[in-house]
Amino acid sequence: MKTIALSWRYLWSRPLGATLNVILLSLGLASITFLLLVSFQLNKAFDKDLAGIDVVVGAKGSPMQLILCGVFHIDVPPGNISLKAMKALEQHPLVKSVIPISLGDNFQGFRIVGSSHAYISHYGAQLAQGQLWDAPMQVVIGATVARKLGIQVGQHFVGSHGLNAGGHLHGDNPYTVVGILAPSDTVLDRLIVTDTASVWKVHEDYTAVDAEDRKVMEDEREVTMALVQYKTPLAAMSFPRFVNTTTDMQAAAPAVEISRLLNMLGVGTDVLRAFAGVLLLTAGLSVFIALWNAVRERRADLALLRMLGAPPARIAALLMGEALWLGLLSAILGVAGGQALTRLIGWMLELDNSLLIGGLAWPVELWLVPAVACGISLAAAILPAIGAYRVSVLELLQSR
Repeated sequence: MKTIALSWRYLWSRPLGATLNVILLSLGLASITFLLLVSFQLNKAFDKDLAGIDVVVGAKGSPMQLILCGVFHIDVPPGNISLKAMKALEQHPLVKSVIPISLGDNFQGFRIVGSSHAYISHYGAQLAQGQLWDAPMQVVIGATVARKLGIQVGQHFVGSHGLNAGGHLHGDNPYTVVGILAPSDTVLDRLIVTDTASVWKVHEDYTAVDAEDRKVMEDEREVTMALVQYKTPLAAMSFPRFVNTTTDMQAAAPAVEISRLLNMLGVGTDVLRAFAGVLLLTAGLSVFIALWNAVRERRADLALLRMLGAPPARIAALLMGEALWLGLLSAILGVAGGQALTRLIGWMLELDNSLLIGGLAWPVELWLVPAVACGISLAAAILPAIGAYRVSVLELLQSR
């Protein structure tokens, strides 16, 4: 215990140098923490939101746009598909289930999604309050939406046109909140879900000029896209080709598009990882120089300790303890800084309205950060500690 306490005092006997070393090491560790957290949270969000969705069918355009919009709700749709075409998909022998998705409106920036009860069941979400809708213009609110907007069961609100706040208000068709979902850590937390008929009603009431026009619109009803689950994995070989070549729609495989997305993001993460590596290397060199100079500056102290009976191993342990304190402090600050940076990025980009990025998390991989911090510090202290171990009392006294 005395060795530990003395090594702590030795560390801060040079406050400016110790602070610089802690800052350098902490910056590198914060970068590594940020990368680990973002990777963990993105993979967690992808795994949960993509679970059970084999392919997304929508209007022709960008396949990645279709996935980002239909599954994660962080992009705009390339267009709509006809209701009749979606119904035809349900009859395909390779299709197990089809979940319709209809977009077009929002409430204070949170998307209003028209679908069926199967959409709620697909993610295994449970109701915290109320019930599911049983008529058009009734909605179920996701947990994040309810928390941020303070919405309660029984409350009424009016949606605005478009997927972002500020569009035209559909004042003639207010929604009624009949249920609030419990947190599920899925995309449902950030959505307002209603029956598909609600989306049709809002827009038909807004655009129809007479009964005949309304009848035409009912015959030509559309949905934005459909989430499809296969009966057999072998369907992945033929079903997308069938949709892309024989219909006016396109089929986008989530696994393929997310792999492409992660590959594109990989360049940025490689740069940040290299930057973190340079910081860690610089910090390790700085720690080595600081400890090597400390041995030279403390020769009188070391001589006194040896004369008082301290064995060489105790002298070496003082330097190793000093390095360990440095690593532990840097690890704490680095992890805290990485968590704060992740939270700040999520808040600035409002990613918590789309993907679950920004919240506090501790994946198993994060234990790597303290291990790296202590490893670098101890490695930098090995040569100075060996030098202090080998020096004799006579040499120390003669140097004075």
